[in-house]
Amino acid sequence: MKNITVPELGESIIEGTITSWLIKEGEVFKSGDNLAEIETEKITIEIPAQSSGKLTKIIAPEGTTVNVGQAIAEISDEITIDDSIESKINKIEEKKEIVEEVKPVNKPDNTEKTENSPDTENLFKNFDIETKNQNEKIIPMSKLRQTIARRLKDAQNTAAILTTFNEVDMSAIMSLRKKEQTSFKKKYGVKLGIMSFFVKASTEVLKEIPEINSEIYENKIIYKNYFDIGIAIGSEKGLVVPIIRDAGNLSNGDIEKSIIDLAEKANSNKLKMKDLSGGTFSITNGGIYGSMMSTPIINPPQSAILGMHSIIDRPIVVKKKIVIKPMMYIALSYDHRLIDGKQAVTFLVRLKELLENPKII
Repeated sequence: MKNITVPELGESIIEGTITSWLIKEGEVFKSGDNLAEIETEKITIEIPAQSSGKLTKIIAPEGTTVNVGQAIAEISDEITIDDSIESKINKIEEKKEIVEEVKPVNKPDNTEKTENSPDTENLFKNFDIETKNQNEKIIPMSKLRQTIARRLKDAQNTAAILTTFNEVDMSAIMSLRKKEQTSFKKKYGVKLGIMSFFVKASTEVLKEIPEINSEIYENKIIYKNYFDIGIAIGSEKGLVVPIIRDAGNLSNGDIEKSIIDLAEKANSNKLKMKDLSGGTFSITNGGIYGSMMSTPIINPPQSAILGMHSIIDRPIVVKKKIVIKPMMYIALSYDHRLIDGKQAVTFLVRLKELLENPKII
């Protein structure tokens, strides 16, 4: 018999929660098969089998908090032909049972469910949570959501956060996208979005105002001469901020492809620790959810974050005439301990200038 133990979960992460067992007791598996999923405070990690075997005993069931190196199951390397056949037969029988149990149910109209479902009741039992009001559902907060809550609160408690605003006329970017979309997609294999313009423009202004790309460490200031830009992505499990490395030296096409790749990883739980560590500045786009204006919270130890919002046709004055333009409010939240108001306002003014005179690089 051998034990399956919790692998290294990443820098500074020592524990996680087993969210699911992908193999049941008594089932056989092949080398490379994923046996279980563990959710940490940052990412969900799959535990692959290092060799073929049979899962003989689950020590840590779903919902258990486990530490790095802890034994969570017992496996056997000895597999007989009968074991393999029995495992396949069990799976077939399970599928048959599921099909047989699925029967049409006639429900009366205007009927409201007020009791917890059996699945919910089982969830409560698994996590030792007692049900309260019948119209309430109680589930444990995920590790990722706990981390989001803690980090956001820590940022508010530690940094002197202030937010300044400006607005951008998006006409030039929208026109350029329309003009170059076909050739851009043919060249890079992806569509030309607006995020790459914001990433490129931000890195240019960060070069001019290095304080915004720096961080406070104890009683020192660390100036970063590189630009690793975090892009906030709302995945099914919560907000994550994966990093586009060396964004200042990337083309619009490289940035657009990186964003798609990171978003796909986030939504399929494939993000690695290296994807989430070491950003110098972040950008969040609340506009994709319809937000017109917000005050984003910085992502420590970074000192600033740029907030993008919805593009809305609004009347503005151009050369003493009222015209309709596609406008976006932008916000910069920053740590006032390090960044002065003049620097923050200048950042948005320069960003506005670059975005209203865009280039594809």
